[in-house]
Amino acid sequence: MSRSPWHNSDPDDELDPIEAILSDWSDPETEEADFRSDFFRGTGGRRTKAAFALMMVWGIVLALHLVSWGIWLVVALTGMVGVNILRLVLARPNVAPEPLTDAALATAPTVALLVAAKNEEAVIERLVRQLCALDYERDRYEVWVIDDYSTDRTPEIIDRLAVEIPQLQVIHRPANGGGGKSGALNEAVAQIDRDIIAVFDADAIVAPDLLRRVIPLFADEQMGAVQVRKAISNPEENFWAKGQAVEMYLDSYYQQQRIAVGGIGELRGNGQFVRRAALTRCGGWNEETITDDLDLTIRLHLDRWHIGFCLDPAIGEEGVTRAQALWHQRSRWAEGGYQRYLDYWRLIIRNRMGVLKTWDLICFFILQYVLPTAAIPDLLMVVLRHHLPVMMPLSALVVSFASLGMVVGSLRVRPVNSLKEAIAFGMSFAQGFTYLFHWFVVMPATTARMAIRPKRLKWVKTVHGSANISALP
Repeated sequence: MSRSPWHNSDPDDELDPIEAILSDWSDPETEEADFRSDFFRGTGGRRTKAAFALMMVWGIVLALHLVSWGIWLVVALTGMVGVNILRLVLARPNVAPEPLTDAALATAPTVALLVAAKNEEAVIERLVRQLCALDYERDRYEVWVIDDYSTDRTPEIIDRLAVEIPQLQVIHRPANGGGGKSGALNEAVAQIDRDIIAVFDADAIVAPDLLRRVIPLFADEQMGAVQVRKAISNPEENFWAKGQAVEMYLDSYYQQQRIAVGGIGELRGNGQFVRRAALTRCGGWNEETITDDLDLTIRLHLDRWHIGFCLDPAIGEEGVTRAQALWHQRSRWAEGGYQRYLDYWRLIIRNRMGVLKTWDLICFFILQYVLPTAAIPDLLMVVLRHHLPVMMPLSALVVSFASLGMVVGSLRVRPVNSLKEAIAFGMSFAQGFTYLFHWFVVMPATTARMAIRPKRLKWVKTVHGSANISALP
């Protein structure tokens, strides 16, 4: 994945959607060769595919309103998705392995900790010092900071730290380095020979025993990557930060339950650990996507690796505190998440990942992307024809599942032991529940924009400052 993403690689006429649906059904004997071809073929035709998918969703929802039995099709779909959700709810999360002992550290896997930084003068020194002080054998891990042509004091700070800390390696990229964050990470990995590669955002807050707790998960030879639970480090700042804190609990619940039933574990960028061999087989980080973590998630599963999840300790990160910044961040996440379905749909429907993972992925695609997009034509028909929302059964299921996930996910991390804590828990749940409805605006807006306007890929980062950091839950 070495092409630069700074150009527009999505011309309108690159892919005919009907041809795309009917093509690429190869003979099983050539499946592996076709897999490798599709795996690295590129990301062309995203806008055309997004427009086609958008028309399909609108057309189907409008048709469901126009036939008397449309609601029963939605009920049937709700039942099918509900079966998967019931499996998730009833599953018992995997038990975390014991942390590495002092004796085991001498032969533990070697690790490289990477931080791709661009204008991070406010937070970079704190993270570097934390990473260089982890409770792990010094000769078995190293820290790399890749400065992607920062224009603030970031280069000066990391150069000073590199003189002080021999364990720290620094790379300075030129203005035309290309590839955004993925390009920065790939440049570093090319110079690294460690067993495990970990990636952190510059605002991360890291516990000293992190490596002792994460590395044992790689004892499974098919474990291609591990995502550490993320926690908001400034949850008391305002409504937006509080909502993100609850959202992180929900995400950790989804991650644990999906992995427990043989579904999809996902990478979240900050606090992701990847086996070097798996990363190499997948071609490194994709420089033609705006969310390198979500793209790598799909490619790892398609290459038949597993992704694990570490609940404790959490990786802290600064929550966005302004509505406009949150909109831009979540739109980028939504677009990156959608891109992976557009890019790899052929391989997904061939069931490369196995039945459980494929069905899990399809269910969450319906819940996270199709349903919010379908809500717009559904609401339009409610207004024009005075019908009840045809998607109401599926919407009710999603809201109920998300509510349960917020409660259980929060209680797994922060148990309630008093009336005061119960009241605080209820208030945070109400805020989080309200906050999560922003996805019903972000998702359809993003999918519509992807179908209409081409996107130039570039490094887009959240501005980090000196947030009011509280103890991580």
